[in-house]
Amino acid sequence: MAFFVSLDTLDRTTTTKELRQQALKSPRTTKSPTPAAAPSDIPPALWERIKDHPCYSEEAHHYFARMHVAVAPACNIQCNYCNRKYDCSNESRPGVVSEKLTPDEAYRKIIAVANEVPQLSVLGIAGPGDACYDWRKTKETFALISKAIPDLKLCLSTNGLALPDHVDEIAGMNIDHVTITINMVDPEIGAKIYPWIFYNHKRYTGVEASKILHERQMLGLEMLTARNILVKVNSVLIPGINDAHLSTVNAEVKKRGAFLHNIMPLISDPAHGTHFGLTGQRGPTPAELQAVQDACEGGANLMRHCRQCRADAVGLLCQDRGQDFPISSIPEDIAYDPTKREAYRAVIARERDDHRQAKDAASAALRDTESSARILVAVATQGGGRVNQHFGHAKEFQVYEASAAGVRFIGHRKVDAGYCGGGGDTALEGIIKALVGVEVVLCAKIGECPQDKLVAAGIATSDAYAFDYIESAIGDYYADKYGVPQLALRA
Repeated sequence: MAFFVSLDTLDRTTTTKELRQQALKSPRTTKSPTPAAAPSDIPPALWERIKDHPCYSEEAHHYFARMHVAVAPACNIQCNYCNRKYDCSNESRPGVVSEKLTPDEAYRKIIAVANEVPQLSVLGIAGPGDACYDWRKTKETFALISKAIPDLKLCLSTNGLALPDHVDEIAGMNIDHVTITINMVDPEIGAKIYPWIFYNHKRYTGVEASKILHERQMLGLEMLTARNILVKVNSVLIPGINDAHLSTVNAEVKKRGAFLHNIMPLISDPAHGTHFGLTGQRGPTPAELQAVQDACEGGANLMRHCRQCRADAVGLLCQDRGQDFPISSIPEDIAYDPTKREAYRAVIARERDDHRQAKDAASAALRDTESSARILVAVATQGGGRVNQHFGHAKEFQVYEASAAGVRFIGHRKVDAGYCGGGGDTALEGIIKALVGVEVVLCAKIGECPQDKLVAAGIATSDAYAFDYIESAIGDYYADKYGVPQLALRA
């Protein structure tokens, strides 16, 4: 039997003893696990830096969690897609927080989360303003936590305007991952996105503002990569404004050493009170987003698994437990206990190796087929890289492309509400709309009623592959459907 970790049960009630018992369920874990080897296409030294980072490694996002602390509310630019005053606990959107924290409060909250969320591997500061502009608070927070939990990876996100002023300090603080939001390299396009910036004690507008911002972003990117700091570039795809321009952005950031390029869809809802939301600027469809991402293939490496996290997000990328840890519930005097996180890493080492082997086997087998079919498969998952979620509980679906070229992660499709979460048929209509172009939904379980309605809408469903690795399940489905030899992927 293959080694199995029920990641969907790893919550604040899971004890260290229970984690260790999970590890002992497989005779293969009687020996001390070794860290997962680097994939063949990633140098081992680079793999060590990204292997536990859920944003910088698509593999890692199945197993590891991030935490953002909202200690940096001040911002030096205005974006037409941003309104930091709006907060809904059920929404995932950058700049949104329920509580702004002081560095001391952030320290307590980080300790509380690290004690209860064994998957935690990354601490990030992503506003809700700008981490580099509100630098004193950012620096103080990182200094506090790096002493208490030195193995936490430190990250920050910035618009880049103030970034060059702090690169030397960033390098000296062992901040190894930085995200810069770069939506343009043409100031004429930038003027449609940024109404103003505040730089050197002066407010600038229009093309002049965008020119300054562009120059500072490029300088900061070059300074970081010169110091061997990994940089992820975020770009918001805004139809009719920068959609045709993002391939140029991709080429320019690649030239300057960016490690990843994350092209995200504009979130545009009038309820958020943003300029774009109030003026009717639409966001891209999933097909439009994928088309722009595909057009950038061959340039800077693409991140396709982003969830556009809140500035106070906690947990795996497919979940947000930030509301579980209000500062009012955390004791003033709290100590870090590393045992739960250490136990989790011992458990997960074998799981990752098994998953890698299953993924490679599925892709290799499909490459040997002669089928010309190219299909999209949506998966309901709670993490761990497995088909392990009930259809009715899913608030997003991970989407993969399956073909003779193998299994490829495409992105995710969010839905407003789960079918069983009170949404019923109304929610199902939204799910069907979100899954346009998808051939089949794989899930751990699905009821007859939603199954029948999905089939009527031209979307097949299956719970026959429940708790399999995602790639193995997709490979087996493809084999069953298109008549290629059955893949012997299940242990």
